[in-house]
Amino acid sequence: MESLNQTATQEFIFSAFPYSWGDSVMCFVPLLFIYTFIIIGNLVIISVVQLNAHLHTPMYFFINALSFLEIWYTTATIPKMLSSLLSEKKSISLNGCLLQMYFFHATGISEVCLLTAMAFDRYLAICSPLHYPTIMTSQLCAQLTLSCCVCGFITPLPEIAWISTLPFCGSNHLEHIFCDFLPVLRLACTDTQTIIMIQVVDVVHAVEIVTAVMLIFMSYIGIVAVILRIRSAEGRRKAFSTCVSHLTVFLLFFGSVALMYLRFSATYSLFWDTAIALAFAVLSPFFNPIIYSLRNKEIKEAIKKHMGQAKIFFHQSRDPK
Repeated sequence: MESLNQTATQEFIFSAFPYSWGDSVMCFVPLLFIYTFIIIGNLVIISVVQLNAHLHTPMYFFINALSFLEIWYTTATIPKMLSSLLSEKKSISLNGCLLQMYFFHATGISEVCLLTAMAFDRYLAICSPLHYPTIMTSQLCAQLTLSCCVCGFITPLPEIAWISTLPFCGSNHLEHIFCDFLPVLRLACTDTQTIIMIQVVDVVHAVEIVTAVMLIFMSYIGIVAVILRIRSAEGRRKAFSTCVSHLTVFLLFFGSVALMYLRFSATYSLFWDTAIALAFAVLSPFFNPIIYSLRNKEIKEAIKKHMGQAKIFFHQSRDPK
C-alpha cells in the first residue's frame, strides 16, 4: 500500500470543470465563441495594420505585436479547456502541464513587458512630441518588442525547471481550469520544499507585476502632467484619447492578474479562483480586440475600407461583364 501511494503521478485531472454533459456544453459553446472571436479579431487587427501604410507607426507596431501575443497567450490554455469540457476524463499529462504553464506565463509576461513599452511610447509621444520621431524609430520598436519576448520566454524557465524536479505522488486532482504554478505546487509531495517554493513564486510574481505597474504608473503621471498644461479642452481630449485604449487594457489585465498573483497567503474558494482565472486568461483577451478596434478611429476606418473593397470584389466576381 505504501509503495502504491508513492507512485509518481504522470497526469493531472482538472476538477474545476463541470462533470454533467449539459453544464459542459453550456460552458463549451460560449468559450468556443470567445476563442474564435479572439483569433479572428486579432488576425483582423494584424492584417489591417500590415495592409495600411499610414498605420505603420510605433503605436500600431506595438498593437500589432500585442495582438500576435494574444493569439498564442489564449492558445496556450483555451483549446485544452475546450477539449476538457467535452472529455470524460478531463486530464493532462505532467509534461503537457509543464508545457502549458511555460507557454502561458511566457506569453503573459511578454504581454506585461509590451504593455510597459507601450506606456513608454505614449509618454514620449505626448511629453516629447518634437523628439518622438527621432527617438521611437522602427529599429527601437523592434528591439523593445524583441526584448519583451526574450524577457517573457526566459523568466518562467527557472520556475518550470524547478517544478519539474518535484515528486507528485499524492492526489492528482488539480483544482483549476488550466495548469498554473500554485495549484500544481499544492500537489507536490515535499511539504517543506513546496512551502518555500510557493513563497518564492509569490515573490517573483509580485516583483514582476509591481515593477511593470510602477513603470506604467510613472509614465502616466508624466502624461497627465503634460495634458493638464494643455490650454484647450479639445487639445486635452485629443491627447488623452491616444492613451485610453492602452489604459483600459492595462487596468483590465493587471487588475485580474493582481488578484490572482498578489494574494500571498490569502486563499479563495474554487469558484473565485476559477472566476479570476477566466478574467485574465479569457475575458481580458476577448475585450482587447474590441477596445483597440471600436475605440480607435483609424483602425475602424481601415476595417470599413477593406470591407467595402471586399464587397465590391465579391459583387464583381458574381456578376462579370
